[in-house]
Amino acid sequence: MTPSPADLVITGCTVLVHDGGDDHPERIGFREDAAIVVRSGVVESVIDADEAAGLPAVERLDARGQVAMPGLINCHTHAPMVALRGAAEDLPTEEWFNDVVWPVESNLTERDVELGARLACAEMIRAGVTCFADHYFAMDAVAAVVEECGIRAHLGEAYFSSQGPGGREKSLEFALRHRGAAGGRITTALAPHAPYTVTDADLAATAELARAHDLPVHIHAAENRDQTDTSLARYGVTPVEVLHRTGLLGETDLLLAHGTGIHDRDLPLLERANTRTAVATAPRGYLKFGWPTTTPVRALRSIGIPVGLATDGAASNNSLDVWESMALTALIQKSTEGDPRWLTARQALHHATVQSARAVGLGDTVGRIAPGLRADIVLVGLDGPHTQPVHDLAATLVHSARSSDVRTTVVDGRILMRDRELLTLDVAPVVGELTRRTPALLDRGHGRRIQEYDT
Repeated sequence: MTPSPADLVITGCTVLVHDGGDDHPERIGFREDAAIVVRSGVVESVIDADEAAGLPAVERLDARGQVAMPGLINCHTHAPMVALRGAAEDLPTEEWFNDVVWPVESNLTERDVELGARLACAEMIRAGVTCFADHYFAMDAVAAVVEECGIRAHLGEAYFSSQGPGGREKSLEFALRHRGAAGGRITTALAPHAPYTVTDADLAATAELARAHDLPVHIHAAENRDQTDTSLARYGVTPVEVLHRTGLLGETDLLLAHGTGIHDRDLPLLERANTRTAVATAPRGYLKFGWPTTTPVRALRSIGIPVGLATDGAASNNSLDVWESMALTALIQKSTEGDPRWLTARQALHHATVQSARAVGLGDTVGRIAPGLRADIVLVGLDGPHTQPVHDLAATLVHSARSSDVRTTVVDGRILMRDRELLTLDVAPVVGELTRRTPALLDRGHGRRIQEYDT
């Protein structure tokens, strides 16, 4: 009996494979001259290219000379903030929020959010990002863009306590309504902004809602050392301790954004919560703001906390390039720890794939190219002079390759970009309309701001 055609066969590539599990991140390997067979959005098998030669398929991709990798995951961003890229430069954190970003965000309309999300998704797909965790406002618009363009997303409607109970209720309503949408490509979370903008009572209420509805929580916490020091001075506890005493840490699945202010005294609490807690690191923004510390990746790894890679929003980072985050994480960790043996290229790839998938609650779904997992795959060309010669493929991918070397992006078995051509988004009209709307968006003459940064 002739087998039914596969939906997609990718042939002739070198496939990044994981054979060491979470306990042995250095055991990342590469299977040469291989083929990936995809059916119904799932990787059916990884086989030798010769075996795939006669295999019937609806669509075939010849990937000779390219590396097939799990798609990158942006574990914390504010996708629509690409509309504010470059609008607030060379400012300390407090001025950045109070003088520019939060006044401007009071102008946001749902159309601004939609256009920003479209541009952001185009940028990420072209950079090999197949999934992103977003924490922003007017998230119905973002969910609609995700459904249309084919990317995967973990979405949460952000709220402050200054909004009253309605903010928390809207976050819950969004999470319940969109959970499992876009054919399962959308997962959702509750999204309180941060311990310094959400009261203990609201955090405790959020924890109760998360447990009642089996929802994860995505929150900024201990973003920088100033926040931690201020929290200790004012309340005698760290932001992480606030999350613990309000029932979020250890009792809900929790994604902490940034964590550069995680204190040594936080580590025992985090260790006890390690099966339900992850941290997202976005190093470019920390450098730009001049923060004195970075995410303590080594300490977190030692207690079993997965650390996923992120960019934060383009208003602070100027880029949604997770490839750059991967390289910067490796370099900054070496500098911070004073140890060239940490973080290795293979460890960096593990953070970019398996650990990032775990961070957004998708460790059993994506993050590896393996039978039974969703076919979120990128093909990377290494024919540029900046990637040759190749002595260590892992090091080439982390330290020499760039996001612009991504040739093809596949999500759920669907090709979203082929040979650098976007297939599901048209960028030019988005940029044109966003440009026309920019003067109204950037107006700060009204004197409003959506929140006060006081840490």
